[in-house]
Amino acid sequence: MDDDVAKFLDSVGDEQRQRDARLLVALMGEVTGEPAAMWGSSIIGFGSRHYKYQSGREGDVAAIGFSPRKAQTVLYLTGYLEAYADLLERLGPHTHGKGCLYLKRVDQADQSALREIIARSFATANSLRQGE
Repeated sequence: MDDDVAKFLDSVGDEQRQRDARLLVALMGEVTGEPAAMWGSSIIGFGSRHYKYQSGREGDVAAIGFSPRKAQTVLYLTGYLEAYADLLERLGPHTHGKGCLYLKRVDQADQSALREIIARSFATANSLRQGE
């Protein structure tokens, strides 16, 4: 973990959110084999992938990442959440958008399902990267 990630984690004011963030740094690092890095001022990411829209807009994003927000922790996954439906059933309390998963308590999620979600998302990001 680089110094910027460590400083950011230390700055997370809510103790529960900070514990959840540290749990995710360890879990995502273990699953992806990638080091944690800051993407902007509040997102911790692992690995990277390039994207390009039909409009021509393109850029780089973390292959997988999260942000410990005030009300909940947001996981940024690759692909639409429908691709994770089987795992989301096992995950426990959560909400989600098209590509984001929201957890109020990461430590109360089913850790096996969470690990599989992270692995699937990272594999999807890598397959997209190789397909470019």
